[in-house]
Amino acid sequence: MTDSFTGTGTLVRLALRRTRFALLWWFVGISALYYVTAVSLAATYPDQASLDRLAASVEGNAALLAMAGPDYALDTLGGQTAWQTSAFGAILAGLMSTFLVVRLTRAGEENGQDELIRADVVGRSATTAAALVITSAINVVLVVAVALLLIASDLPVAGSWALALALGCAGLVFMGFALVFCQVSSTTRGAWGMSGGVIALAYLLRAVGDVGNGALSWLSPIGWGQQMRAYDDERWWPALLSLAVAIALCGLARALFDRRDFGAGLVAARRGPGTREWRGGAYELAWRLQRPTVIGWLIGLAVGGFAYGSIGDDVGDLVGDGDLSDVMTGGETSGTALVDGFYASAVLLLAIAAAAFGVASVLRARAEEVNGRLEPVLTTALSRPTYLSSHLLVALGASTLGIALAGFATGLMNGVVSGDYGRVWPLTWAGLSYAPAIWVLIGVAVALIGLVPRLTSLAWVAIVFAAVVMFFGPLLQFPDWVTNVSPFSHLAMVPLEDLSWPPIMWLTAVAVALLAAGYVGFRRRDVVN
Repeated sequence: MTDSFTGTGTLVRLALRRTRFALLWWFVGISALYYVTAVSLAATYPDQASLDRLAASVEGNAALLAMAGPDYALDTLGGQTAWQTSAFGAILAGLMSTFLVVRLTRAGEENGQDELIRADVVGRSATTAAALVITSAINVVLVVAVALLLIASDLPVAGSWALALALGCAGLVFMGFALVFCQVSSTTRGAWGMSGGVIALAYLLRAVGDVGNGALSWLSPIGWGQQMRAYDDERWWPALLSLAVAIALCGLARALFDRRDFGAGLVAARRGPGTREWRGGAYELAWRLQRPTVIGWLIGLAVGGFAYGSIGDDVGDLVGDGDLSDVMTGGETSGTALVDGFYASAVLLLAIAAAAFGVASVLRARAEEVNGRLEPVLTTALSRPTYLSSHLLVALGASTLGIALAGFATGLMNGVVSGDYGRVWPLTWAGLSYAPAIWVLIGVAVALIGLVPRLTSLAWVAIVFAAVVMFFGPLLQFPDWVTNVSPFSHLAMVPLEDLSWPPIMWLTAVAVALLAAGYVGFRRRDVVN
């Protein structure tokens, strides 16, 4: 038994070295979500009267409850912080845990790294043990950091620890699921797909349970964390349930690990077709590779639009009396300006999500290169520009369609709720007006692929930076030169503001320049695995 874990300490140090930057960004991003939410809520709702109006506007709104969670203590800053962060934070913790487990276990087997490691004095279970140590440790560190940040924001101590513990427990449960699926699937993509499906199912069960049959919420790890009722007569035993399930899943993963061959999965990879099913060359191949992801993102953006639109025109209490209403409306005080400002901000958020999808899509070209699948392809008649263009076309087309669909869904649902369909096309055009900013961020990713391929992760930094600047810049009082770095800051907030064509044109020109730089670099550089 001891021999199977030989070398675990060495592999932990190696894993820390390999994932140190990813760990840093996950840690900063998730911690910032909780801290910035707590601080911005305190600034937006400065008195109890505004909190009472906010709570009244949420209670009974099925769409909002399904989107965020049950309405516990919503008339307090702590309750609002928990309500607005718990579900999203649990999803982020789940994605982080899945990323670490899959990268440190199944990915190493798939690309041959673990085979080289096993040539040394390393136990059979050492790699898996190292992945569990790293993933568990970052979840524990997040619990402590988030709790201390919330306490520093003048929120109650017990509720802060409960909310932070719910975050960490969700991460540990999804870690267990990811480890099980790494034994079931023989591919990284399969493990990611099944793990992502469980996270999505957990969110769906919680959403349905919170607005209907409450028993369904108890089938979701996200629901377990929310049932700890942070800042509202805290309950600690759901954390024990999460820990028990996480331990059971790790035990199941160990049993499955002992029953499979190295490099294989319990479910064999599906055999490919005997004859070629596609005739469109690189472009159709890129589409086939990304089709499930594209469809999933389009559905997600549409659902996001429906969720925002379901709020209707009664947004005054949601926005509050603080600085946020001034940011949304540019200082105007009319009810129409407030509604238009809210939906302009909602479409902006969906546009940033579409940009994240576009960046992920075009980075698939780099992923194929890293995994060693590009070199054999380039030995054929396929040119480098054509290969890059195939993935770029999917990214540009799907992200543009996605934001247009999100704007249309927002306006349509707003019309269903309010009875006035006058915002359908304005919000659709509002979404399309952000397309040049999305193209710029995709252009940044392409430029990194072509010029500095080892730094392509900086494309995600650009996405996070744009989101922080646009939504927290006014509250944090960033200087103008910082705000202007975000491409979204130069575009009009339609329908609150009139559409302006000059920024659209020159942002498009910037995107073209970035794409050109990426193409030139990609043609000239060596293939870098």
